[in-house]
Amino acid sequence: MKCRHCLADVKLRLIDLGSAPPSNAYLTPDQLQAPEKTYPLTVMVCEQCWLVQTQDFAQAEDLFSGDYAYFSSFSTSWLDHAQRYVAEMVDRWQLGASSHVVEVASNDGYLLQYVKARGIPCTGIEPTSSTAKAARAKGIETIEVFFGVEQAVRLSAAGKQADLMAANNVLAHVPDINDFVSGFARLLKPAGVATFEFPHLLRLLADNQFDTIYHEHFSYLSLTAVQRIFAANGLIVFDVEELSTHGGSLRVFAQRADTGCRAIGERVAALLRRETDAGLRQADAYRGFQARAERVKDDFVAFLIDAKRQGKRVAAYGAAAKGNTLMNFAGCRADLVRYVVDRNPAKQGKFMPGSRIPIVDEVELYRDRPDYVVILPWNLRAEVTQQLEGIRAWGGKFVTAVPALEIIP
Repeated sequence: MKCRHCLADVKLRLIDLGSAPPSNAYLTPDQLQAPEKTYPLTVMVCEQCWLVQTQDFAQAEDLFSGDYAYFSSFSTSWLDHAQRYVAEMVDRWQLGASSHVVEVASNDGYLLQYVKARGIPCTGIEPTSSTAKAARAKGIETIEVFFGVEQAVRLSAAGKQADLMAANNVLAHVPDINDFVSGFARLLKPAGVATFEFPHLLRLLADNQFDTIYHEHFSYLSLTAVQRIFAANGLIVFDVEELSTHGGSLRVFAQRADTGCRAIGERVAALLRRETDAGLRQADAYRGFQARAERVKDDFVAFLIDAKRQGKRVAAYGAAAKGNTLMNFAGCRADLVRYVVDRNPAKQGKFMPGSRIPIVDEVELYRDRPDYVVILPWNLRAEVTQQLEGIRAWGGKFVTAVPALEIIP
């Protein structure tokens, strides 16, 4: 295969997770009677630019359909994160009523609602109709389209150039990363700033975060790769922050290469050195990840089988992409995990793709009183354990599988 950024031949494999359906292709009861479309889930490493990427078997239009069921506003901690981000950016860049903020992959307006509340003009760009509709219901102008150079030129011509562009957890989701990044260089005002948040490849490798791999994530990003991709497409990275979100993320700050005048901060060079010291520019850093993921999978399956033999009931929480990767890699079905609880009504009454485990409302958890609740979005462990504190009343325990099996009393 060819690298989706630099077009070099890509031969180094990071991991093969077998075949699975798209992680957000939740099934209705009627669809249980039909076959599911699955795609190989294999991740490769480009040894030229060090972009880690999936093999291209699925198209973006197949993965981000009109009934896309991920709504950011159902996570309290993510809303808090968005509100803090807006406050920090408004203060740092002195944004006001004469400014314009654009968020790419604006989802259901989870972030722009806080921009709008401050009286700052804003526009959302969101390709999935279900979430775009939810954003419009909040009064947020939302353009329903996949973002790239063509859309950036069109918006710029319409007078919608941006002082700030936000792209939270979307850079990994785009198949044509060059066109996507070039769009930011076209839509930013001359002194504008773009921020990108994405899970950090360094943490993925160090913490066995193989469950963050799924078809909707076309790329797995280091600052090393991102700096190169940005430079080739009209942006300069001038600052970076490390975040705790999603098990360890980066927030990268970028400006236009032709007009940006901000000095490059020391944190950029420092993090690039750390990535180099960790071996991210060498093939050996990527070898062995398959074996580590398989150990996590084996420990999780052994726990589930042992619980079943003891007559224990196991449920799970969080019908998110992470859980679908884990369940399908482990070959889990409803005989091992009875159901998955999720707060999102758009998922309730449906079934997990591949594993076909039913998705239910939280009420079912308190009716059934399972012995164990597996927290599938382990990055939200603190939020979920607090939210479901009531399971301890009957001796219920929480479990996480990644980065290693842990039973939380």
